[in-house]
Amino acid sequence: MRLKDKVAIVTGSASGIGKEIATKYASEGAKIVIADLNLEKSQATADEITKETGAASMAVAMDVTDEAAVNAGIEAVVKKWGQIDVLVSNAGIQIVNPLESFSLSDWKKMLAIHLDGAFLTTRACLPHMYKAGSGSIIFMGSVHSKEASVLKAPYVTAKHGLIGLAKVIAKEGAKHGVRANVICPGFVRTPLVDKQIPEQAKELGISEEDVIKNVMLKDTVDAEFTTTADVAEVALLFASFPTNALTGQSLVVSHGWFMQ
Repeated sequence: MRLKDKVAIVTGSASGIGKEIATKYASEGAKIVIADLNLEKSQATADEITKETGAASMAVAMDVTDEAAVNAGIEAVVKKWGQIDVLVSNAGIQIVNPLESFSLSDWKKMLAIHLDGAFLTTRACLPHMYKAGSGSIIFMGSVHSKEASVLKAPYVTAKHGLIGLAKVIAKEGAKHGVRANVICPGFVRTPLVDKQIPEQAKELGISEEDVIKNVMLKDTVDAEFTTTADVAEVALLFASFPTNALTGQSLVVSHGWFMQ
């Protein structure tokens, strides 16, 4: 088991990509923390993962934009298990609008969840990782960490920013054995993407089928969505890599949508 007895916190993990990553980690022996806005849903997911994998799990209610909530959640984990080995900053939302009509409140909301959330959770975890002399920070970026699309100004801005933040953490954390990397998925068929399809169809004046075929998947090599399982495999690689050789990097998993 590649993560035996490691303590892994995954934000936004009551469902979707985060839940898949948490389940993958649990199957590899990790103790799992499901951190999400709704404690009841978080606990249900934690219980499901424990039942499925036999791994230890716990749930914490966490608004990643709330400094006090983040700090309290991290401290609860340390109090229970005494360590934090992996942080996956996965919590995120999507709001689509043309830039000229994007409200400042929505802009701030998007940046707060994606960037402030990554900063606050990382800052809370780092002292415990530094003390242990090891750790892995993983940000959930996107192909939009590398590319841009219409209607997604704050999302693209935030996802680009995560790469910069990860590079700084990689440099600062190296002497403490802490690595930082970014996963950059293509479109994954989650509720977040399902919500975007009719929204983009309306904004672009095209059908939902055209959004899928000619917007979301048009640059892939096989017209396939990336799966949550695809993303979880990359998350496992970053979490379990044994040395600082793999740090400050971003890995695209997108069926060839973006190649570098």
